[in-house]
Amino acid sequence: MLNYTPKEMVEREALVINPCKTCQPVGALYAALGVHGCLPHSHGSQGCVAFHRMYLTRHFKDPIQASSSSFTEGASVFGGGSNLKTAVKNIFDLYDPDIVAVHTTCLSETIGDDLNALLIDITPTLSEGKYIVHANTPSYFGSHIHGFFNMVNGFMKYLSVSTGTSNGKLALFPGWLNPGDYRELKRLMTQMNVPFIMLPDTDGTVDTPTTGEYTMYEKGGTTIEEIKSLGDCKSSLGIGLTISAPSVGFLDKKCKVKGDTIPYPIGIDATDAFILKLQEFSAEEVPASVENQRGHLVDMMVDTHQYTYEKKVAIYGDPDFVIGMMALCLELGMIPKYCITGTPSLTFEQEGKSLLEKYGVKEECKVQAATQLNTTTDLFLLHQWIKNDAVDLLIGGTHGKHIARAEDIPLVRAGFDVIDRYCHSYFPVVGYEGAMRMVEKITNALMDYQDSHCEEKDVEMVM
Repeated sequence: MLNYTPKEMVEREALVINPCKTCQPVGALYAALGVHGCLPHSHGSQGCVAFHRMYLTRHFKDPIQASSSSFTEGASVFGGGSNLKTAVKNIFDLYDPDIVAVHTTCLSETIGDDLNALLIDITPTLSEGKYIVHANTPSYFGSHIHGFFNMVNGFMKYLSVSTGTSNGKLALFPGWLNPGDYRELKRLMTQMNVPFIMLPDTDGTVDTPTTGEYTMYEKGGTTIEEIKSLGDCKSSLGIGLTISAPSVGFLDKKCKVKGDTIPYPIGIDATDAFILKLQEFSAEEVPASVENQRGHLVDMMVDTHQYTYEKKVAIYGDPDFVIGMMALCLELGMIPKYCITGTPSLTFEQEGKSLLEKYGVKEECKVQAATQLNTTTDLFLLHQWIKNDAVDLLIGGTHGKHIARAEDIPLVRAGFDVIDRYCHSYFPVVGYEGAMRMVEKITNALMDYQDSHCEEKDVEMVM
């Protein structure tokens, strides 16, 4: 189908083709899954939550659970307050979660349901030890990234308090990552001897092991008590300038916990910055095991540079992921020719341009984010750019595969969402370990392409 994408660029104002994002409730649902004993609840129609669950199930290859207010015509006209009250009672009676996390949809937002007022009425009816929180996540504004941090902030709004006594821990907001990334972040913090509370944490909730027994709520996830004690943390650290800065700011405003935000620790420089932040917190030496990992990564980059040097790459996806991959590709000597995100971001373009200046890239490159008024930074636009000036590699989610097929370009699948391959969510892209994995994937993709496209006389046994 995308073979017919025209090369000629046409100005678009109100038409998005193959968007590079999805809607807020998907992000809110994923954030809620990172809390232990939590059942996400979609305040809208059954069709809404079915789509959100399907989207996440296809990416994680794991059943995603969530409930719905099940709007019908009446609720769509007169409001869904009674639906929510009935739903909450049924949820606690039938499924017995510790906490219900309610997010809105475009339908309930358009009607104007006042979730704050509804939850004030509902909360006194809950049994002791049971909780309900909410976040406003209109589908027609922002993207899944906004829904994610809105829900993270919703948990803190209802639960986090400051007792005045520090618990000596680091509050880590890891952003939207896969469970394998969360595990790697926790491993590095443990090795650096940093006590922490991480919100959210989907390690063990969307990648559950097969044991032969069904469990409604798995062992993983940030506990309610941990969320409460975020207000007593010594400091906070946000991973990802677009996705985590709002949560760092919210915790500071509510509980006076000062914090900082850094880019995703993808590649050498960004992971170094993360490790130094942890060292600053713990005041301890970096262990030899971490230094050895860094050395292995450097060795891999030196070994593979002849295949990656000056290769042009197009990167698409969530803003913080794209910036992280840009940094790694630049460290490999590659040229990030086109970098786009469909998520409106105030920092994305400046971050990208700063990276290009830092590494002295002289070739003209395009770094572009959608805005609230112009959302046409999509994969159709990326495809047109590529038709006018080709690249050697694509890095991003599954929805770029048609571009890869149409233009005969190798695709390295990474980020969100990857729905046509398996096992990706178990392995990290962050940290030195994650960078080693990405160096392998990028280099092998380029070498496989060379093997499959060169003339018979040029096929090399040893490359």
